[in-house]
Amino acid sequence: VVETLFMLLTEQGLLLVTAKMLQHLDNVIDIMICSSVVSSLSFLCTIAADRYITIFYALRYHSIMTTRRAVTIIAVVWLTSITSSSLFIVYHTDNAVIACLVTFFGVTLVFTAVLYLHMFILAHVHSRRIMALHKSRRQATSMKGAITLTILLGVFIICWGPFFLHLILILICPTNPYCKCYFSHFNLFLILIICNS
Repeated sequence: VVETLFMLLTEQGLLLVTAKMLQHLDNVIDIMICSSVVSSLSFLCTIAADRYITIFYALRYHSIMTTRRAVTIIAVVWLTSITSSSLFIVYHTDNAVIACLVTFFGVTLVFTAVLYLHMFILAHVHSRRIMALHKSRRQATSMKGAITLTILLGVFIICWGPFFLHLILILICPTNPYCKCYFSHFNLFLILIICNS
């Protein structure tokens, strides 16, 4: 929104900016976008960890996850996101930056999948124990858990996967015509990320 607003003001001649100012503004907006991406992934991991603690440490949850810890975690995620994004934008021409982002996505995906799978397995074990009381309920509970898990991970992969495939293709085949065709849909990949949020 900020970028669009500045573009409209500049095009209409209502805002006069030099080339250097425009470059700084572009860098700030890029840092904001990158921070948003990194923090979104980080918060998806944080939410998964919070749900995990809620399920496996239900009785101790409020002593583990205090308001102070929650605020600290939120602040750390944002500070880390802004700092890493600033470094990413400064060194944006280096392939190591793209490799770091792709690795971060992979770690996020594995971390989230492992936690949700472990929670699903626990739910499945509990539903087996209930089987003696209600035989049909076991399958319904297991199916509901499997559907929820599939939706959570499926939507995550569908929304974030194209963007990170884009980054992988930049590393593997930056000049290939097929890859360039895929690159042309970059705005769609950002829209998918926003939809996931």
